Amino acid sequence: MPDPDKKAGGVMPRSGQVPLGIFPPLMQICDFAALNIAVLFLSANEDAMVLGSSPIVSSHLGLICGTVFVIVGQLTGAYESSLLFSVRRSWSRLFNAWLGTTLLLLSLGFLLRLMTSASRGSIFLWFIVGLAMLALLRLLLVTIARSLKRQGRFDRRCAIYGAGGQGQDLARYIINHDKLTLSLTGFYDDRRQDRLDERLPIPLLGGIDDLLAAIRKDEIDQVIIALPWAADARLRQVVGALAVTPVQIRLAPEKAGFAFARMPVMLLGGLPVMTLLEKPMHGSRIIEKWAEDRTLSFLLLILLSPLFLLIALAIKMESRGPVFFVQRREGFNCRDFRIFKFRSMYVDLCQTDEIVQASKRDPRVTRVGAILRKTSLDELPQLLNVLLGEMSLVGPRPHAPSTRAGGRLFNEVLSSYVARHKVKPGLTGWAQVCGWRGETDTEDKLIKRIEHDLYYIENWSIWFDLYILLRTISAVLGGQRAY
Repeated sequence: MPDPDKKAGGVMPRSGQVPLGIFPPLMQICDFAALNIAVLFLSANEDAMVLGSSPIVSSHLGLICGTVFVIVGQLTGAYESSLLFSVRRSWSRLFNAWLGTTLLLLSLGFLLRLMTSASRGSIFLWFIVGLAMLALLRLLLVTIARSLKRQGRFDRRCAIYGAGGQGQDLARYIINHDKLTLSLTGFYDDRRQDRLDERLPIPLLGGIDDLLAAIRKDEIDQVIIALPWAADARLRQVVGALAVTPVQIRLAPEKAGFAFARMPVMLLGGLPVMTLLEKPMHGSRIIEKWAEDRTLSFLLLILLSPLFLLIALAIKMESRGPVFFVQRREGFNCRDFRIFKFRSMYVDLCQTDEIVQASKRDPRVTRVGAILRKTSLDELPQLLNVLLGEMSLVGPRPHAPSTRAGGRLFNEVLSSYVARHKVKPGLTGWAQVCGWRGETDTEDKLIKRIEHDLYYIENWSIWFDLYILLRTISAVLGGQRAY
């Protein structure tokens, strides 16, 4: 979708107004300059030059880095005007673009044998210095942009045609949105005064003829039409009258659209549609999660195979029965699957249906099983479920369909419970490392666990997964809430 803060091509900026469109190329110039400054800084130390083994490449490294980074930054959205007012978002996009640029240049350097003498220390220093210079200049640019915004230098004069409920909702939304660069001039409407609310958030300045006159006097830069979409003939009439003027014309959403104002809009062919809910795992995220699960689970199975043998031997020595316990659980999209665990209960007391969660000093649990459950080692065979694609290393823990909290089935306690099945269940999860593992004997405990599960789904990233895996180690060693 087009940038909402870009100015219409036919409207010249007023005196003292700064067009927002000059900042994307300015950001590119600053980034290009930042990387050239970084190279100049590093050139004082020949050992720090990553591509120093090639005199030709070394002498032009700043130009190469700057050019490649600007191209990668353009592709990754590092030059959107909306980033001008957020340091956090700007730095996040810069980091992604610089990481991509670094990996691309290093790959080419190794393939072309231009980096035979480069050390890991010089590569790391090159990455850090380049990132620091990019972040510093972007911080300066964001600070300048915020100062200009506070002075109203970016504001465009906007009129709303339609002073009904739809137009009033739009006016209040614009007034209360601190990131928009719009200054409302007033309402315009040709309906009778008795059909309009007397308590309007901005003044009513007249009808369509008054609006056209204000545009001709260069008092308006943008018009938003806030009429019901069902009034097709009226909409066409207003658009036809405004089409001959050099201003930006937009159509406001219906009243229901304000309830989903934060949802992204995409083009379906040439038709704009609003994305109300997106799959948590889509696009490249699916590949990232798949690679993380398969790679780590395979490595862990190899590394932990001696431990598997020791646990299996301890189980067989204490009680008769199989080493593994297989149970039905609810997984992705509410589909059932068979989960693997080390058997921690006496074989004749194990439950596969109508399951009652284990409690403190549960007589069904063996002595070896108590240790396994306390340390969560009984869950290790689920690495096989991860390798088979039924589970993930990190995600909401899978529950049996019959388990209860406070005497009620989980899905009866909380209507949003099923939302946790939008992703694959995990061997560990955000709720578990935050202390909500083990028995859910009360509804409050279940609600807390679900809140953490949904937070994880909405904020998933590879880095979040790695952070949870690291915290899992300390949570398991603590041994709390698991019986």
